Amino acid sequence: MSALIPIVLATRNAGKTREIQGLLQGFAVEIKNLDDFGPIPLIEEDGATFDENAYKKASLTARYLGLPALADDSGLLVDALGGAPGVLSARYAGPDATDAQRCQKLLEALADTENRKAAFECVLSLAVPTGPALTYEGRCEGVIARVPAGDNGFGYDPIFLYPALNKTFAQLTLAEKGRISHRGKALAELCAEFDRVLIWIRQHMPDAAPIGCMGGQTNG
Repeated sequence: MSALIPIVLATRNAGKTREIQGLLQGFAVEIKNLDDFGPIPLIEEDGATFDENAYKKASLTARYLGLPALADDSGLLVDALGGAPGVLSARYAGPDATDAQRCQKLLEALADTENRKAAFECVLSLAVPTGPALTYEGRCEGVIARVPAGDNGFGYDPIFLYPALNKTFAQLTLAEKGRISHRGKALAELCAEFDRVLIWIRQHMPDAAPIGCMGGQTNG
């Protein structure tokens, strides 16, 4: 039996980690996140696109730890706000705001707006320490609810209504959300060719030791 390949999720977000672990369950991988390691340098998410941020997080994490790293950058795009908050979704209400505060700010911004169309977008980047990466994308259309509903999920899930089920993401089970969400769709693309992905990882993994860890921590 082949040894499990460790893949580091370039995040400390527990909700995101649970989703990805669940979706990759059954494959010959051992999923870790940054809480399983010591501090690594801060990775600033300063890209103009989800793709730029995802690749930066994945490639630098892979270099720092000497292991394959999977990062996602995702966000909410609201029609009436010209696509905002977009890549700034996690910092929409300030760097230290809670999920509830971000949701509240968005609801206030749309208080008198009838057009509540929105979409979640996700870009996944799977990188190895030598630099190459694979990219996967997913998108989910929905609308912004008038009030939060549901206790599951994280981020903007309580106010993102998925019309086909008439539920917010926070009202869905993990399995339901995994089938329809932006992240679930991107991971489905990854999972569909995961046997080839594992071969690609083995072919590109270096023998060298990882770059030493330093103070600070990454976001995600």
